[in-house]
Amino acid sequence: MSFPVYIALGPWQIHPHFFFEILAYTLGFQGYRWLSKRAAVQAPKSQQLWILMACIVGAALGARLLAWLETPYDPLSGRWMVPGKTIVGGLLGGWVGIEWIKQRLGIRDRTGDSYVLPLALGIAWGRIGCFLTGLADHTYGVATALPWGVDFGDGVFRHPTQLYESLFLVLTATALWGCRLHLAHHGLMFRAFMGAYLSFRLGVESLKPSLKIYGGLSAIQWACILGLMALTVSLWRIFRSPSSVPMQPDNH
Repeated sequence: MSFPVYIALGPWQIHPHFFFEILAYTLGFQGYRWLSKRAAVQAPKSQQLWILMACIVGAALGARLLAWLETPYDPLSGRWMVPGKTIVGGLLGGWVGIEWIKQRLGIRDRTGDSYVLPLALGIAWGRIGCFLTGLADHTYGVATALPWGVDFGDGVFRHPTQLYESLFLVLTATALWGCRLHLAHHGLMFRAFMGAYLSFRLGVESLKPSLKIYGGLSAIQWACILGLMALTVSLWRIFRSPSSVPMQPDNH
């Protein structure tokens, strides 16, 4: 296989990263719309718009900032890098943005469950594009002697960490869907997803040749640790006051 693997669409040859990123956004948004329309409780449309805007802005800022902290410079050339995007930064930034706007608007309902499956499956699709892009995407793993190692074009067989993530997300989405009634009853699907994903990324980053310049860890690993700490505090606050736990699925 020669990387990048372009996607043939009629007379056009489309770059895999662009193709799967657009596919992920499209399917994720349509999935969110479908789920939010079927939610038991819905916020007013004006509030939904503010929440969505805060999520988008927070995700964009978080994705760029963490990407720059992850790779501030190219260790081979010594040049400062133009920041790309990171999924962990996007998720955490979007979460912060939503919680901030909810506090400003006085929204007390937990508002993340309808994002979970679209996020999980959207990221899974996107990572296939990362895999097919090859070395240029900088999401590959370190060298491995395992039989499923992939040569992305430099003669080194590496962990296909992009496919590890896709598989993990499909399995996570399946498990969460199976437990949806119990988790949604307490408004905990989003927190279950974040806990699973951040834990996975904290571990899988050790298989990537990223810069471990922050006390032996990468910026993404530290972001995962901080996110898990915030998640623990959030869960503690929920279960500290049983009366605050909703007795019906939340609105998103």
